[in-house]
Amino acid sequence: MVAGGKYRDVVREIALDQYGYVTTKQAAEAGVPAVELPKLAARGGLENVAYGLYRVLDVPPSAFEQFAEALFRAGEGSYLHGDSVLALLGLADVNPRRIRVAVRKRARPKLPAFIELTLVKRDVVTTRYEGLESQRVAEAILECRGRIERSRLLGAADEARREGLVTTQEWQRVRKELR
Repeated sequence: MVAGGKYRDVVREIALDQYGYVTTKQAAEAGVPAVELPKLAARGGLENVAYGLYRVLDVPPSAFEQFAEALFRAGEGSYLHGDSVLALLGLADVNPRRIRVAVRKRARPKLPAFIELTLVKRDVVTTRYEGLESQRVAEAILECRGRIERSRLLGAADEARREGLVTTQEWQRVRKELR
């Protein structure tokens, strides 16, 4: 059990690894009772972003925090997909207006306009990039066919190969399918 004055430290420690975010569930698993989070928020330094989701305000901003927020808001089992994976990794020079998040089961959370949910019924192998659950790069590139120019997707595949984000086999498959 965590002592009262240390709750803020525990919550901050969790948030440091997650771009400033912590869920009520994560805090409880670390020994911080759920009732303590609203109290900490009322005293400042912690913001209630959504039901069960808080942001620690003194965690330095990051280019990835909005992606993290989108995943936390969508819930467990969600992952970044399509052009959002490319944007996360700086591939294909994309800057989508909305962060695309795939969910494996129907979810109806209240979401801000910058998040777009897609229900995916098939099994998808995911991985973590920058600590965020994501569709694999090769699949994300292929998913963007028809929305992003073929030449940019081929360039993204080549850059992903140079950066070690795709295997040679994945790179060859993507190039073949994009031709």
